[in-house]
Amino acid sequence: MGHDAIADVVTAYMAAWNEPDSTRRQALLAQCWSDDGVYVDPSVSLAGRDALAGHIAKVQAHRPGARLEFMSGIDVHHDVLRFLWRLVRADGSCGDTSIDFGQVGADGRLVKIVGFFGAAPAPR
Repeated sequence: MGHDAIADVVTAYMAAWNEPDSTRRQALLAQCWSDDGVYVDPSVSLAGRDALAGHIAKVQAHRPGARLEFMSGIDVHHDVLRFLWRLVRADGSCGDTSIDFGQVGADGRLVKIVGFFGAAPAPR
């Protein structure tokens, strides 16, 4: 799978995070998220498209009007990827830049996303 195709998958994934309508969100996730895809961030670990859709709805409910935006391009090699993003709140204020790492499966959909919030820690 080429870089442009993977970038389209990641773009659909980000669009799902920003979609308030559950039916349209599910349609986006069907395009980009494997049936049993795994999502992990500092606050949650879950598996499956329905679980991710529910988590996105919960996050949206806690931050009405907020959206995610890319803070980098999508870096791809082999079947893995990374990109930077940040939360933009309804009032226009922004959260820290965060990073997601992902893996694309044989069917071209995401099978795993691992997210880290904020900047990397300073060296010890």
